[in-house]
Amino acid sequence: MGKNILNYVGVIMVLLGALLMILAMFVAPMYDLCDQNWYTTGSLVLILAGIIAHVVINKYMEKE
Repeated sequence: MGKNILNYVGVIMVLLGALLMILAMFVAPMYDLCDQNWYTTGSLVLILAGIIAHVVINKYMEKE
């Protein structure tokens, strides 16, 4: 992996999705969001899309 930021987009998406789920559990104003399906599902979709994007980008992009 090179210095190109595009190589890390998938990892950033996964970390953002995980951070959103963690914040919903531990931050008091966001605690109500944990029970809402759209918030939890959105975070999960962001994590899964990040994993897929990371694999696809790093496997199929040309090596520099």
